[in-house]
Amino acid sequence: MIPININPKKKIAIYVCDTDQKGTYPMRRAQTIADTLPDAIDVVFIYLKGSTPPPSTYQSVPIKDNASFINTLTTLNVDLLLRDSGSTSIEDVERITTIVPAVIHFDDFGEGGKAVDLVVQTLYTEDHEKQPAHYLVGPSSFIADEQLSPFKRVGLQSKQPQSLPHLVISFGEEDPGNLTYRALRHILQLQIPLKVTVLLGEKYSHDKTELQMMALGRRNTHVKERQGNPLALLATADIILCASGYMPYEIAFMGIPCIVLAQNDFEASLDFPKEKHGFIHLGPGRKVKQSSLLNAIMEPLLHESLRTKAINRQLALNLGEGGKIICEAILYALEQPKRLVPEGKRTSDML
Repeated sequence: MIPININPKKKIAIYVCDTDQKGTYPMRRAQTIADTLPDAIDVVFIYLKGSTPPPSTYQSVPIKDNASFINTLTTLNVDLLLRDSGSTSIEDVERITTIVPAVIHFDDFGEGGKAVDLVVQTLYTEDHEKQPAHYLVGPSSFIADEQLSPFKRVGLQSKQPQSLPHLVISFGEEDPGNLTYRALRHILQLQIPLKVTVLLGEKYSHDKTELQMMALGRRNTHVKERQGNPLALLATADIILCASGYMPYEIAFMGIPCIVLAQNDFEASLDFPKEKHGFIHLGPGRKVKQSSLLNAIMEPLLHESLRTKAINRQLALNLGEGGKIICEAILYALEQPKRLVPEGKRTSDML
């Protein structure tokens, strides 16, 4: 990392709100970044009421809407904003850049990203148009947090002899399209000996009783609700069935064969969880055929060469080290902000 002196003391605001069923990873990523920064930097979290709460170890400010977000930024008088709140507009960002000297966005597919200092695009689409120079695009920006780090390359570990292959099904916190139900209904027809664990998110709002009744109809099949660190359960799997988004990055870090079903058009457009990176992508989950899903499950379980190939492709990406890149960018932006915001503007009421 480039040695940069942070003097006098700087203040960073981190704004994270739940968007596009992205789960808990954005907040975990934010905490990992905050924990890595030097003590000479003060960190305050801003969060939308009802979203994933920030870590209790940091000062935090709840907001109710975009207007209160602007007011809060003005009052805090920060030197840099890290924002992970989905796609933004030019108008929104231009207003913020009159208050904050440096701005970094995460996974922003809107026009507003063109007006900030850096966009970290861990999620990226199949669109191969050239991105602006200040976009960091691709898997290299993925950060392994403290929940994930203990399971690095776990897929290479030897399994207990004669143990049943283990399939874990997990479609995130909400699973709005109830792909869990659709997948389990198909898997009931699978004839090979297999342990199946269905992992439900905290915000799963569909009928759990129906899933439990289906599980009773197949041996070694269980429905569990998330508690503690769900990655510990995923790490026990021989194969995982999940949505697109951030979970495939976590699975590739662990090195476990994985089948992906897209929950929506946005997820279907993402380019990471594809065969070239060791995944079986079956497209939109609402359209998946039973035969396609069952074949995708059986192939890596019955053919060791296919399993090994998938794991090697995942681990060859060497994921998880993005924190070093991002923290260096933060330190540089604090030392060399592109915008010199007048003190009067930063402390006045912008509304």
